[in-house]
Amino acid sequence: MIIVNTETIPGIEIEKALGVVTGNTVLAKHIGKDIVGGLRGIVGGKMTEYEEMFQEAREIAEQEMVQKAEKLGADAIINVRYSSSSIMSGSSEVLAYGTAVTLK
Repeated sequence: MIIVNTETIPGIEIEKALGVVTGNTVLAKHIGKDIVGGLRGIVGGKMTEYEEMFQEAREIAEQEMVQKAEKLGADAIINVRYSSSSIMSGSSEVLAYGTAVTLK
């Protein structure tokens, strides 16, 4: 599966747009990592606990988006975007979306 954040794939012609595909997830860190992350917010420093949470959430959302595209018979997903929001302290929602397409 080719995944790009552009409207086209250089050197490859798009045959058909199959529609928008999405994937989303909401994740939260356990209380211990949330406390450590909160302390880092007070004293400063890289908040690796939250970086790990966002990375995991992006991977899960992207995987779900790819699975939906595969069910449609897509060869690629173009114009991929990610959106995130905080649901509550220590949790995040990540949405991945793009257009599933077949290629010539």
